[in-house]
Amino acid sequence: MSGKSGSKLKDPGVQYSSKTGTMLQEQMRQKFENLRWAMDERMRRLWAANEALALGRGGMTLVSEATGLSRQTIALGAGEIQRRSVVDPVPSRESQRIRQPGAGRKSAVEKQPELRAALERLVEPQTRGDPMSPLRWTCKSLQKLTQELKQEGFSVSPPTVGQVLVDLGFSLQANRKTQEGAQHPDRDAQFAYIAQRTTQVMQAGNPVISIDSKKKELVGNFKNVGREWEPQGLPVKVEVHDFAEAKAIPYGVYDLGRNCGWVNVGIDHDTAEFAVESIRRWWKQMGQSAYPQATELLITADAGGSNGYRIRLWKMALQRLADELGLSLSVCHLPPGTSKWNKIEHRMFCHITQNWRGRPLVSHEVVVNLIAATTTQKGLFIQADLDTSLYPRGIKISDQELAQINSKPDPFHGEWNYSICPRLPVS
Repeated sequence: MSGKSGSKLKDPGVQYSSKTGTMLQEQMRQKFENLRWAMDERMRRLWAANEALALGRGGMTLVSEATGLSRQTIALGAGEIQRRSVVDPVPSRESQRIRQPGAGRKSAVEKQPELRAALERLVEPQTRGDPMSPLRWTCKSLQKLTQELKQEGFSVSPPTVGQVLVDLGFSLQANRKTQEGAQHPDRDAQFAYIAQRTTQVMQAGNPVISIDSKKKELVGNFKNVGREWEPQGLPVKVEVHDFAEAKAIPYGVYDLGRNCGWVNVGIDHDTAEFAVESIRRWWKQMGQSAYPQATELLITADAGGSNGYRIRLWKMALQRLADELGLSLSVCHLPPGTSKWNKIEHRMFCHITQNWRGRPLVSHEVVVNLIAATTTQKGLFIQADLDTSLYPRGIKISDQELAQINSKPDPFHGEWNYSICPRLPVS
């Protein structure tokens, strides 16, 4: 292309007088410097060629000396202008290219074909378990990946490493809680059974509650996760070390039918007796007045923890509560490994956490007040109280005591679904 263009525009040299040529050259240099910052490679050669064509004979030499562009580059631009005006009046995508296909500096990947494989080997999921991997115990940042690649002899920069990772299908990702352990074959059937029982009990006008213990909280001037609006430069100052003697154990009871809940804030241990006491306090403070004609209370709970289906003390404490209230206490446990599906987790506990984010829980009173102040646009209402009773651990229930519990297993998975009915008083 350049040879043909050059042959059509042979330039025997500047045909201007010395004084005129000097003036034109200075003007041309000034015009070029004024526009250089705004022109790419293609625009520079087209501008120079256009000026040379306008000057006529000797213009190519003058423009070349004024701009520093080679005569070959100017001739190439002149050829593009001539084809544009004669052959290609409507510019095509190909004619608007800055460079010819394949021109320009080769990328690091093209110059180093083994780079992709080497990088993929470093970031494989098995990397951290590979005893020979240099990144086994460190973070796979762009800087560290670049350093390791350079030690293997590659010439690469962090931005290039990032681009290659994107091309390979990688992205920055956080951990995701999805593995729930071994999945029970009747997991879905148990969820369907809980839904069926919930509908039956609620249609009969009886309460259905979801219960669970929230994460223990440190009580004191300690950092609480989250951020809160404060005057700029004046964050709330808290202790550097989280050495707390006091703790708060929120145990929640969520009423599915009324979108309200009760939180019993304990100070001792999260035991089965503490769990049942929380249900007792909910009934006395909220449930009894809302369901005066109730004959049954359905409790949905996790399969483990202080209210697990294998805990003998849990069933014994429920028996005492059933005798006291004169209610049949039906229990449906979620399948093992599915605690995150408990209704109370995403209908009540999450809103409590959001309400006290970034606020130090300096006292039990603050904990109780922040819980009780939690509301949502859908009308969530929560009451809370402090439970200062002691709940010792290690209480054993004998086989004889267990046999006295008036428990009736359901036909479907009786270990998960059962009812504890009031015992007849001894005459």
